[in-house]
Amino acid sequence: MTLPAQITYAMGYGLVGRAALWRQRRKEERAIRARWEREQDGAVAPPLLASARMKELMSRHYLQARYAPGVRKVAWVTSGAPVEVLQALDFLLIYPENHAALCGARRKAVDMCVEAEHAGYSRDLCSYARTDIGTALSGKAPVTRIPKPDLLFCCTNICQTVLYWYRVLAHHFEVPLVLIDTPFLFEAAQPHQVEYVKQQIEAAIPVAERVAGRQLSFPRLRQIVASSRQASELWLAVLNRAQHRPAPISAFDGFINMGPIVDLRGEPETVRFYETLLAEVDQRIAAGIGAVRNERLRVLWDNLPIWYRIGWLSGLLAKRGVSIVASDYTYAWGELAPMMDPERPIESAAQVYLHPILNRSTGEKLRSMRRMVQDFHCDGVILHSDRSCKPYSLGQIAQRDRLANDVGVPSFLLEADHSDSRAFSEEQAGNRLEAFVELMEMRQ
Repeated sequence: MTLPAQITYAMGYGLVGRAALWRQRRKEERAIRARWEREQDGAVAPPLLASARMKELMSRHYLQARYAPGVRKVAWVTSGAPVEVLQALDFLLIYPENHAALCGARRKAVDMCVEAEHAGYSRDLCSYARTDIGTALSGKAPVTRIPKPDLLFCCTNICQTVLYWYRVLAHHFEVPLVLIDTPFLFEAAQPHQVEYVKQQIEAAIPVAERVAGRQLSFPRLRQIVASSRQASELWLAVLNRAQHRPAPISAFDGFINMGPIVDLRGEPETVRFYETLLAEVDQRIAAGIGAVRNERLRVLWDNLPIWYRIGWLSGLLAKRGVSIVASDYTYAWGELAPMMDPERPIESAAQVYLHPILNRSTGEKLRSMRRMVQDFHCDGVILHSDRSCKPYSLGQIAQRDRLANDVGVPSFLLEADHSDSRAFSEEQAGNRLEAFVELMEMRQ
């Protein structure tokens, strides 16, 4: 660490930056309270007050990243990677997928995708990958500037694209790449599969230690795993509250507030945030407040959100009394909490990171969706046929038919892309959604 970097970090992040973000959060909280007083009959309830705290938490993380060079080592990681080991080594973690989602939500992703396409990368690639590669190659900062990585940490449990994506990054930045390969599961993980992943995590530790310049503290690791488990349990509790009628939160609320559980799940502040969010959701339940004011129909969402049209989708459906009460995408960040064991941090990590929904069969995904339809009392299912997330979209036609024929809930495919708005037609989507709502109404 250099003295000038430490001073800049202490001033830019620790003093001025955090204070400015705190003031911004208070301003946004006042605006949300004013909306509650002003908007008494809108189709959609005003935002959760905790969302302002979430924005502060995530903005603080990216602000810290801006001042990290020379003070903390930076690791870029995939969203399904066993990151608790890196947290215990005091890496500052950057999730390119989260940054790409921010670009998508703020409608900046297409520009970065075009940068990657001009460099020869196919438009058929994941729009997260194209956004990230385009940002790296161009040196532009469409949303916020993120620091160069000292280490790349990739796990194949979400897709194989990340392997080639991170190889591109490793070549571009000339930094070490750690790969955790996870066997695909057609049933529960077998002991030899868990051992295979466990050995890879153990082999990754010395590499991460060399980059970090320190040794792993297992007491610290156990503490972080405990925080990860607690945060994941709270997140699951928040999402499960949508089983109430009317649902106090929607899947859109889940999409907006999932940033900390993805990026900061081992941090004590994340635990405190989800405690706050859960308390507010419980207050809504006690007051009989629904995320959709006139909830008549309840729907399950499959796959990633359409980041650049969340507000439009929410408003369009809410006007017809439709509440998207659950999403298997947001649920994935909480359902594995029982597998986390602070007393067996490495072995339990191997178990946990083998079981994300994208590393399991399409049949298991269908069974999970059936359970969610029942638990959340859903009247229909929207399957987002995501143009550039092929692993998540695989099998959706059969899943749609099985849900409609075997479970008896209307289901339809909504064609789009999670970040690339060029693959979305608002007029076509609106017409198809209207027809879908009419079908659900006829079934009631």
